[in-house]
Amino acid sequence: MIRNPIDIATRVSPELSGLIETIINQLESDEPVTLAAVRSFISNDLPGEISEAEHLHHFDIDESVVDELDELIEQFGESAAAMDFIHAFASEQLTRVIEEVVSDENRENPATLEDVRESILDGLEGSLVGEGVLEEDEDDELLPEIEDLIDRFGSNALAENFLRYE
Repeated sequence: MIRNPIDIATRVSPELSGLIETIINQLESDEPVTLAAVRSFISNDLPGEISEAEHLHHFDIDESVVDELDELIEQFGESAAAMDFIHAFASEQLTRVIEEVVSDENRENPATLEDVRESILDGLEGSLVGEGVLEEDEDDELLPEIEDLIDRFGSNALAENFLRYE
């Protein structure tokens, strides 16, 4: 399996990114899932109603997710890690926390997801509630959300890559 050094997830449509993530979760493999495995799943194991909708989509002007996946396989190879093509964003509340950590003038290195997690554990969300940046009921989900992102993307992933801009 080949890991790609560039952030290729930003080049993938939200539909394909979501489909890849769903397939990875369904395959429950001990080995990292490749683009070839995702393509095989779509061809052989995709539920009928999704497969039929995808077939109908081929007549649409927009490219289908299968066509997009085939282009990714052609460009990056069958052995490319499928996880690299999943893009995730932080919730609005976690984005506010990440922005606070990233904008810390005393920080020597770019903030990672682990840095954000440590800041949450050190009470940053309480400070943000006190400042009115977060509501009291919004801080309960921050730790589980950052831990989920760490599980999926690693503790050293740059936190700013998960900012939600709306």
